[in-house]
Amino acid sequence: MIGILAPALAIGLGAIGPGIGIGLLVMGALQAMGRNPEFAGEIRTNMILGIVFAESIAIYALVIALLLLFVGAPGLS
Repeated sequence: MIGILAPALAIGLGAIGPGIGIGLLVMGALQAMGRNPEFAGEIRTNMILGIVFAESIAIYALVIALLLLFVGAPGLS
């Protein structure tokens, strides 16, 4: 039972943070573009770079969850 629960918690909790972070990042970028439209290209570039970094954390959580699911962890039976 715990062998299935551990990967589910790993990806579930590992995806919450990046999801919230991406939402806040896009919200701030859209507000900045609305206030200063002449810098929209630069803001958009930085926003996409921030989204990539936040999403990499979710991908790392997915890799850990897959390792826990298929390889297992010492002490989890």
